[in-house]
Amino acid sequence: MHCKGLCIALEAISAHFWQVQMKRSYRLLIISHSIFLTTVVVLIASFPSLILSAEKGPPNILFILADDLGYGDVGCYNPKSKVPTPHLDQLALDGIRFTDAHSPSTVCTPTRYSVLTGRMAFRTGMRGVFTGAGGPCMIEEGRMTIGGMLQERGYKTALFGKWHVGMTFYDKGGKPINKNGLEAVKKIDYSRVIPDAPVHRGFDFFYGSVCCPTTDWLYAFIEGDRIPVPPTKIIDRGPLPKHPYSQDNRPGMIAPGYKMEEIDLQFLDKSLEFLDQHAKAKSKSPFFLFHSTQAVHLPSFPADQFKGKTKAGPHGDFIFELDHIVGELLGALDKHGFTDNTLVIFSSDNGPEVPTVLSMRNDYKHDGARPWRGVKRDNWEGGHRVPFIARWPGKIKPGSTSVQTLCLTDLMATCAAITGAEIPEKAGEDSVNMLPALLSEDQDKLIRKYTLHQTISLALAIRRGPWKYLDHKGSGGGNNYTHAGRWGMKKYIVPEKAPQAPGQLYNLNSDPGETENLYYKNPEIVKELKEKLEQFKESGRSAPLF
Repeated sequence: MHCKGLCIALEAISAHFWQVQMKRSYRLLIISHSIFLTTVVVLIASFPSLILSAEKGPPNILFILADDLGYGDVGCYNPKSKVPTPHLDQLALDGIRFTDAHSPSTVCTPTRYSVLTGRMAFRTGMRGVFTGAGGPCMIEEGRMTIGGMLQERGYKTALFGKWHVGMTFYDKGGKPINKNGLEAVKKIDYSRVIPDAPVHRGFDFFYGSVCCPTTDWLYAFIEGDRIPVPPTKIIDRGPLPKHPYSQDNRPGMIAPGYKMEEIDLQFLDKSLEFLDQHAKAKSKSPFFLFHSTQAVHLPSFPADQFKGKTKAGPHGDFIFELDHIVGELLGALDKHGFTDNTLVIFSSDNGPEVPTVLSMRNDYKHDGARPWRGVKRDNWEGGHRVPFIARWPGKIKPGSTSVQTLCLTDLMATCAAITGAEIPEKAGEDSVNMLPALLSEDQDKLIRKYTLHQTISLALAIRRGPWKYLDHKGSGGGNNYTHAGRWGMKKYIVPEKAPQAPGQLYNLNSDPGETENLYYKNPEIVKELKEKLEQFKESGRSAPLF
């Protein structure tokens, strides 16, 4: 059993049962006791969430999602990393580290939609990402989100940081804008409520940004479903740092007091405040805290106290700041006595950005995509294989490692299994319960049989065991060769050994670098995976029904 307290309770119940039955015949007593214990075992097997929650109640859940953090950016994943990540490394020592975890997409917006809904974003038909006043929210009204699911189980839910799945803003005439770009932001009537903000999609509390908080056209904080301090002018980028990692900062509208180099510390303050208030309230309700960082998306603007703290330049300092934020959140759990009954999960929304990887390789011999082929936007492993670390004292074995294939869509089904929540048929369509993997059970059994991958252009891939089929040529991320010409990545291009093939097939066990396309050598596997991909597209789901 996973719960010592439950075992003790069962022994007490069993003893009481014996006392009640003492007046009956010895033979009848033995038979009844046997039936009772069998029934208990069956009940426990049928409801694993009861085991997990019997001792302390449902766990708190802290989910930290980094932005553009690569597999090779974290020390416990890359021994050659040039950036110290002591808090993340310690988190892995205290919990479990997955080596085959994946973001649902290779860019921000679709990954966040999929994390929140347990559904692959390509099913919505939306291409690209939101910027500025882009909307409406991809999550249609009435669709279950992980926040809403946990609310129904009595959780207090909060999201602090980047949202990036669209919101509806209105102009002075009351018409929805739902457009990207600077001109759309200039039309916003800030006196109007945002009808599809996170507080209308399963979260009790929200404070953060509509899109990338230091990249896109609207530089202002949203609190609840309003912008309390609207932008008043075009940002003056003159005082901001100038270096190879300071790009991708659009000349948008900025609000007073919106400090580009302190955005992540502002988000941190809100999460710490939430934890502090939850502790002071002595609430019997568990919490679900989704901390969604700006770090380490370009531009790399570490706060002053982190500048020069590493030997890997501004982006290295930014990664170090992210690690510090993780440490502060974990420290707050300790401070308030939440640690023992809190499941902590850390991951990233996709692989590292192209110009970041290029400059870090050239400047500091640091490879955020190591050891994989590809980067952000690519459907090769470097675009979506991400760090995934989880800690749950007393449940997750410290210092463990899992090779189970996992996708961030699985957060919903896994949390449902932990809390006893029910997921209806038209929800969590691509979410698989990975609780057995977290608890290191049945490690030899493949839990997730198939995994889907998508890019910004909606190019798709499918994975089964070591076999990965890409249903397209090239990277699928907007033409990798265009990227090469634009960003100087030409020297990292892997020559195609089957250039005429309409798709790509790789065996990741024998060829983890995805260098040899086996499309023509294994046509039966191509046929199987392509047919399965079409099935998942047509049926609207890839996960088994709950």
